[in-house]
Amino acid sequence: MELRAFEGRWRIERDIEDVKAGRTGRFAGEAVFAPVLDGLAYVETGTLTLQGAAPMAASRRYLWRAGGPGTIEVLFEDGRFFHRIDAEEPTSGAVHACAPDLYRVRYDFRGWPRWLAEWRVSGPRKDYAMVSRYAPARGAPLGEAGASPGAQAVTSAATRRRPSW
Repeated sequence: MELRAFEGRWRIERDIEDVKAGRTGRFAGEAVFAPVLDGLAYVETGTLTLQGAAPMAASRRYLWRAGGPGTIEVLFEDGRFFHRIDAEEPTSGAVHACAPDLYRVRYDFRGWPRWLAEWRVSGPRKDYAMVSRYAPARGAPLGEAGASPGAQAVTSAATRRRPSW
């Protein structure tokens, strides 16, 4: 898959299970991949609702750019490297060490143009899982169709404590 395939507006829904805090959450909003000189600026905006708290506005920003052959690099907004995706695989995983915690992600593009990003963050400071479901802004409903086993596990958090991957 080429970087330009992501360009445009995407609906996003994210389920969160924060084991350390003992609560769940949900994010719903929009992600925009806009062309910039070095690749695509990723800007996510929406509403975050955490169990036991009032809904709040939330956003995040990254830079996605072409990496080496067949890869996409994801950088933090300030240009620091975050992780690399094997864009030629239908599922691609990556790890980012942010001492003392470890961030693991698995992208699932098998249902393209609907796709998933599954995060598992563990360490002494953090212990949570997130599944983000993306669909073209005017595309089919996000739902569970095509969701990978890890995504289904977080969505039904009451029956899951750790992802299988």
